[in-house]
Amino acid sequence: MKQNFTVRQGALDGVEAFLSVAQHRSFRRAAAELGVTPSAISQAVRALEARVGAALFIRTTRSVGLTEAGERFFARARPAFEELIAASGAARELGRRPAGLLRLTVPRSVVPILLEPLIASFCQTYPEIEVELAASEEMIDLAAGGFDAGIRMGQFIAPDMIAVRLTKPLPLIVVGSPTYLARAGRPEHPDDLRTHACLRLRRSSGALASWSLDDGGRSIEIAVSGPFIAYDFPTMLGAAIEGVGLAQVPAPLATGAIAAGKLARVLEQFAPMTPGVFLYYPGHRQIMPKLRAFIDHVKGHSGATS
Repeated sequence: MKQNFTVRQGALDGVEAFLSVAQHRSFRRAAAELGVTPSAISQAVRALEARVGAALFIRTTRSVGLTEAGERFFARARPAFEELIAASGAARELGRRPAGLLRLTVPRSVVPILLEPLIASFCQTYPEIEVELAASEEMIDLAAGGFDAGIRMGQFIAPDMIAVRLTKPLPLIVVGSPTYLARAGRPEHPDDLRTHACLRLRRSSGALASWSLDDGGRSIEIAVSGPFIAYDFPTMLGAAIEGVGLAQVPAPLATGAIAAGKLARVLEQFAPMTPGVFLYYPGHRQIMPKLRAFIDHVKGHSGATS
């Protein structure tokens, strides 16, 4: 049978007063403990008894005792109230210091660019924070997914989010493997891309992303074609290294492969700048210490400026 967990408005009013009187067997001592007048305690208890529908105390001029209903109420209300106090304290601690589970949704391409070099140092600096990364290209609803924040390239963040810069603007570069360039030649102008095998990226919306280039300050969008479609930059980069075709990726993602001679840059003078990588979270949410610690740590190591 489905239980009804609805709590009437004001149902908890007077419970603390009741528990204090039941513990001390005295309205006066309960008032002193809670820092109110005995009259206020009496009113709170009477209101609670009216809501419960039963007398909870036996009162005489010399003593205070519990009725059977009061004994049952005390036996169940005391541990529940103590648990509420403990829950409040636990939540308060998370609001005071960096601790708890930090859940982030990030695209796969951001992990090697930004997070891999920093996660170890962050976890060592803040041992009371557990970090959970959910790598996905989907634009996930943070609240529905239970995430503290997300990390994305700046151009993909909704305007109603608070965005915090984590990196400087990043160039978007075109790269190809030495074997591919030896076979197909090096493009010298954006128009040359129409005769090249260009690896494409499918957005989470289902649309194929065009390539963006910069021609002397003029933005160019080219609907390229090629034999391979990926859903994220790391997969596209891997195909480029294998010689499948040219790829356009954020520059930091290809740095290692370029240094190792597995890829070479082309069309360097046409590379556009992207806004960079940002952390974002809902504007109505108060930022928790665990998230503030993460932002400060990443910004301190990435050289980003707000």
